[in-house]
Amino acid sequence: MNGRVIAGRYELSTVIGQGGMGQVWTGYDQRLDRRVAVKLLRPDMMAAATAADEMRRRFVRECRVTAQVTHPGLVTVHDAGSDGNDLFLVMQYVEGADLADHLAEQDPYPWEWAVSIAAQLCSVLGAVHAVPIVHRDLKPRNVMVKPDGTVTVLDLGVASVLDTDTTRLTHTGSPIGSPAYMAPEQAMGGAVGPYTDLYALGVLLHELLSGNVPFAGSTALGVLHRHLYEPPLPVRQLRPEVPEQLEALVLRLLSKDPLHRPSGAQEVYAQLAPLLPGAGRGPGAFPARGHGTGQSAGGGPLDPTRPFVRPHAPWPDRASSPAAAPSQVSGTAPAAERPDVAAAVDEVKRLLGEGSITRAVDILGGILPAAATEHGEHSPVVRILRKQYATTLMDDGQYRRALPELRRLADDRAAEAGQADRQTLQYRYDAAQCLEQMGEAAAAITEYRALLPLYGNPHAPGADHARGFDIRHRIGDLMLAMGDHAAGYQHLQNLLYDIERIYGTGHPQAVSLRRSLDRQRQFRPGG
Repeated sequence: MNGRVIAGRYELSTVIGQGGMGQVWTGYDQRLDRRVAVKLLRPDMMAAATAADEMRRRFVRECRVTAQVTHPGLVTVHDAGSDGNDLFLVMQYVEGADLADHLAEQDPYPWEWAVSIAAQLCSVLGAVHAVPIVHRDLKPRNVMVKPDGTVTVLDLGVASVLDTDTTRLTHTGSPIGSPAYMAPEQAMGGAVGPYTDLYALGVLLHELLSGNVPFAGSTALGVLHRHLYEPPLPVRQLRPEVPEQLEALVLRLLSKDPLHRPSGAQEVYAQLAPLLPGAGRGPGAFPARGHGTGQSAGGGPLDPTRPFVRPHAPWPDRASSPAAAPSQVSGTAPAAERPDVAAAVDEVKRLLGEGSITRAVDILGGILPAAATEHGEHSPVVRILRKQYATTLMDDGQYRRALPELRRLADDRAAEAGQADRQTLQYRYDAAQCLEQMGEAAAAITEYRALLPLYGNPHAPGADHARGFDIRHRIGDLMLAMGDHAAGYQHLQNLLYDIERIYGTGHPQAVSLRRSLDRQRQFRPGG
């Protein structure tokens, strides 16, 4: 027993997981008298002291965003914050076995079980990517198999808090992240997207079917180099009983180029569906070998085929049929029901000051139609409200909803002040960031490249060097993410030359980019 109480409410009991970044404890919520899991992270162990406060801010923001995703395959987040030097995340306590232990108890792991695990993970990823959020660290230790056979995904959003550059090499030469499950674009320091999680799903599925990850090695650098340049061994060479279509799917998921992987979790699920057990198939069809965490409370095996008596498909793609945002509601409300715009604006300011971003978003979206009716769609009041709405949506991680608002703002501003106007450019830049966060790499590159000439010739004395260099850096990272390693590397090399010419070789941006290029050079053939 530990006895420490976090946030005056959560009493820690027993350590159930530990790593270099922190610990996971079982605990009790004294207020509601229930068992919980508490994850403790030490920001001072993960970043320089000057960055610890920023990490705390990002941690709380990321927890708030991920807590909005509701899906039975995601662990429920109850609370988050800081306590002394620790960041804490309070989660639902999940009974069962983590997938790594579940795999270790089966020899070999039934391929039908592997299909059922992957299909359930597609259901989770479909919901997560629709937000859009990228898990970044999907691996067996972050997947729990519950007694009823359903799976629960852990640590959503945590990897992006630990380090925005998940492949940053520490002084020991080890990357932040899990090299065995890391996609090539992660290894190269490129932008990540839903395609990154699909690669990790391919690694996980390969491991379930073969008993081993496709790329192993004695060093992190060696493993990452294999991810980049070696083809995976087809699983049927190790287990001939695996269906051909399942082997083909694993190979597609493990494609080096993200464009050659499946288009999304929906497509993966559709290819897995014909291999799932049919309705009426009894539970426990594949008896567990061994005992321990692989057994349910009733003594039977944790059988992941059970949920497919009634198939659990992923959510429909929200991108193709988004729910109407409050600002898109048309019509005029009766005068008696019209909200008080001035009072609502004051309430939004108060909520934002308290950090209650989600509530502020709801109020802003609700008052925009009334403000447009009262003041006119193109009035300064509505412009200000729409700008605040878009900014707050981005702060809340709702990039899919923010994008149309930003494009509308950019078009309206450009009609008045021109395409080269600074505010027009800012709206377009924010829209490109939304595309990047949504995993739309090609569209983001197109938008960024269209912006570059409008920020002036980078060689001209009056150019906005900082923003121009930032855009060029983002383009290079996105090129790496799309698998265009040679062109992306050369693009960033040219950027480094210009940064050093303008700012000098010792400028922090030059030092950081040079370090990134040195890391990429290690992964290049003969590097």
